[in-house]
Amino acid sequence: MDLLSEEWCPARSVWSPRRSHARTSAHGAAAPGGRDVRWSVTHSKGRVWTGVIRVAPHNGDHRVAVRAAISVAVPLLVLWALDRLDLSVYASFGAFAALYGRHDRYGDRLRMQVAAGATLVTSMLIGTALSALGTPSLLRVAVVALVAGGVTLLSAAMRWHPPGALFAVFAAGACAGLPADPGAFGAVLLVGGLSVAFSVAVTAAFAVARASSPLRRAPSGPGGTVVAWEMAATVFTAAFLAGTAGLLILSSHWYWATVGAVAAVSGAHTTARVIRGVQRLLGTLAGVVAAAGILALHLPPLATIAVAVVLQAAAEMFVGRNYGIAMVFVTPLALLMVELAVPTAPGALLHDRVIETIIGVAVGTLVAVVSAALRHRGRRPDVPR
Repeated sequence: MDLLSEEWCPARSVWSPRRSHARTSAHGAAAPGGRDVRWSVTHSKGRVWTGVIRVAPHNGDHRVAVRAAISVAVPLLVLWALDRLDLSVYASFGAFAALYGRHDRYGDRLRMQVAAGATLVTSMLIGTALSALGTPSLLRVAVVALVAGGVTLLSAAMRWHPPGALFAVFAAGACAGLPADPGAFGAVLLVGGLSVAFSVAVTAAFAVARASSPLRRAPSGPGGTVVAWEMAATVFTAAFLAGTAGLLILSSHWYWATVGAVAAVSGAHTTARVIRGVQRLLGTLAGVVAAAGILALHLPPLATIAVAVVLQAAAEMFVGRNYGIAMVFVTPLALLMVELAVPTAPGALLHDRVIETIIGVAVGTLVAVVSAALRHRGRRPDVPR
């Protein structure tokens, strides 16, 4: 009988439940008692840095990059033409729908993007409600952490690719941190909803233009629910602790710590999570240097949009190949989006990004190690006294 295991897919560097015909150790050999012990760092010494610097082969990423660039460029240009770039954050998060289902059949991809897009809009509405109601900051952190856990379960149930709650957490946290009034709900629904719809339309257009249809992986077998709940609990804990720490240490942009923690616990086993955390930290530091150079140019809005589109495309070219390289492009992209919506002193943005990322990665990695140890201990066979 097949056994459910957690497998890290290097092409995505994220958690994904998958059926396994054998339980193997970190070195590929059968583990004593048939247990999967790949989450133990002690079995993978010397392999972390190899994983950090490894660049996976190109896998049609240019097509995803083009879709992502178009999906974010057109909504931003429309807002620029309307002189409403203060709404650019909602358009950018809606465009994230284009990133789902990159290796799925077009029918599955469209359904996935619609569901993920609706979740992104809902996440933005939740964050906007927290801001508009003037809820205490700690409550905002807790609600965003609940979004992280809930979307993790939804992602597993609906077999999203990429799996997890990273984009939803980013959307909810950023909107919770932006000033908002009751009128913002309409803006989220209109701008965010139309951005999602446009992203899905771009995918549909590519489906018509292309005859090939990538095969979708088979669904996971029984037992995935248990793994999903464990993952959801880990993600919630990491998001809440990191957000709280970020709030206490800096108070501003605490959601970047939450996002960093969620990213750090998104690997299938401890080694993968440590690799992802290190990649996010190093990539962010390099990205901050790049962002400092871009922000120092004081580009006009139209030029800023052009740079953001190029950064979005570049990020998608590498996010499935090396997460750290992708973060070099994602970091200035995120900061440019904040600058477009709410102009802020560049020095403060760069400082907060570095500190909150360090907090998030540190907390996320610690939670990942502890949760893995607890799972390993809980699945150890009883030893006769």
